[in-house]
Amino acid sequence: MRSYGAITTITMLALPAICCRGGDARPPDSGRAALPASAPAATNVPAEDGQWTIAAKDHANTRWSGLLEIDATNVSRLALAWTFSTGVLAGHEGAPLVVGSTMYVLSPFPHTLYALDLARPGAPVRWRYAPPYIPAAPGVSCCGRVNRGPAYADGAVYFATLDDQVVAVDAESGRERWRVTVGAVERGETMTMAPVVVKGKVLVGNSGGEFGVRGWLTALDAATGRIAWRAYSTGPDEDVLIGEGFSPFYEKDRGSDLGVTTWPPDMWKRGGGTAWGWISYDPELDLVYYGTGNAGVWNPDLRPGDNKWAASIFARDPDTGEARWAYQVWPHDRNDYDAVNESVLLDLPLDGATRKVLVRAERNGYMYLMDRATGAVIAADSFAYSTSTKGVDLATGRPLEDTTRWIRHGRVVREICPAVPGGKDWQPMAYSFRTGLLYVPGNNLCMDVEGVEANYIEGTPYVGAVSRFYAGPGGHRGMFFAWDPVNRRKVWSVNENFPVFSGALATAGDVVFYGTMDRWLKALDARTGAVLWRFRTASGIVSQPITYRGPDGKQYVAVFDGVGGWPGAVVSNDLDPRDSTAADGFVGATSDLPQHTEKGGTLYVFALP
Repeated sequence: MRSYGAITTITMLALPAICCRGGDARPPDSGRAALPASAPAATNVPAEDGQWTIAAKDHANTRWSGLLEIDATNVSRLALAWTFSTGVLAGHEGAPLVVGSTMYVLSPFPHTLYALDLARPGAPVRWRYAPPYIPAAPGVSCCGRVNRGPAYADGAVYFATLDDQVVAVDAESGRERWRVTVGAVERGETMTMAPVVVKGKVLVGNSGGEFGVRGWLTALDAATGRIAWRAYSTGPDEDVLIGEGFSPFYEKDRGSDLGVTTWPPDMWKRGGGTAWGWISYDPELDLVYYGTGNAGVWNPDLRPGDNKWAASIFARDPDTGEARWAYQVWPHDRNDYDAVNESVLLDLPLDGATRKVLVRAERNGYMYLMDRATGAVIAADSFAYSTSTKGVDLATGRPLEDTTRWIRHGRVVREICPAVPGGKDWQPMAYSFRTGLLYVPGNNLCMDVEGVEANYIEGTPYVGAVSRFYAGPGGHRGMFFAWDPVNRRKVWSVNENFPVFSGALATAGDVVFYGTMDRWLKALDARTGAVLWRFRTASGIVSQPITYRGPDGKQYVAVFDGVGGWPGAVVSNDLDPRDSTAADGFVGATSDLPQHTEKGGTLYVFALP
């Protein structure tokens, strides 16, 4: 179970099996006999303008591009067009933006925002902007100096900083429009997420669930930076912005002040539930969707109760922040299964009717299909090996937990699967409106954990567990797979040696892109999973690839290298690979990563010759 083989097998599920070569510099042969995979496609197809203005491409979080110059027949000829160094050797988890003829690149902390002129050869820098910063911020960041990208709206570029600032920069001149501090580094609060701008409000959430902070989502006026509302994840209903319009689908999520009564006295004040992941928006229902992180502390025996509203999904009114429904994915959160992963909003044909759904690949290893108007779980299907659960009870909304795999105080519990990073962590999936499939980067990890005592001291780690992660069944630590959300099944799957912590990109050319921690950017046939092209970068990839139409009319693909974040901490933070409990246990699964990659921080841009 713990052997680390470099496995690159593609498995077609319910289709003829195919595989590809690994280890050579040439792209594997894509001409294998396989039935083309597709599913009934969603009907809410976004318009394509050739730009990439927010990290997720659109508010439905599809990461879908309608560009099709680069397709499955010619992607093998993709060539490097130009590169740009951010000058920071740290984890690069973000996505560049393209607005008109300008690309905006945000570096990890200490952040610099660059505007690159795409109309000129080599894309020289038009301007750069760097806010003042608090040097102590990386010391209270659980997972490196990462940032998941800026957002563009109405002539401004917005981003959140690791030291809790939200900044608005004029997109044309690079002048600061406003800058507001919304959190407190001294309490252990940081920010790593990509903001979203909805109806004139900039939505941001905090990080710091491993430091005993209290999670929140905050809306700022996009023109002034004034805080319009703040919704806490724990505490009384008035703080969580739960009122008369709140209508959760499940009985377990109904009641007054559950953000207090489901916790031991006062523990909700340091209960986690941070909102550091992805935000979606449905303009027809006028609701924003996001998830909350783990409950603090990791040791669940120290916090009896359901611990609302950690590990939950919220639907909120973007004007007021008022909650319309909530669903706690993981009551009591025994495994640190944050619910911050992206909700992909699709209008899908189900049972003879088109339904407005959200699809989520949760850390617990289940693909949730939910009615996004009501919060009802339509289905929850396994996509990753699990010993922690036996399914999800659709009548109650509760996971069917295996009590023998509960983390216990003072006792080592072995082979809890998935490990804390889940079957999928924050790394975002993509959807193709041509194939009707989701493309999911994932993990194949298990863990041994001992719950230990935790004492809260402001601004210091508040974890209460000693963990060690390792490869799950098969020995590979990652996977990239296609999922049919209508028929609720995997279609094909590719095993990767390391966890796949890159985002996915799907295009109208029937090509899907993702990167690996051992330095490959890959292009796969969206229907079969066959590798059509790959490029070796200088450092591992944990970022989000994008594609855009340049001023010259050509289609380009761009991605950062720069290994880091939580899975790459053994490299980016110079940790001792012999300590399997380092990085809260992730080094146990990535101790050999320094043999495969160096630190990095370069943007690569590709095009057809």
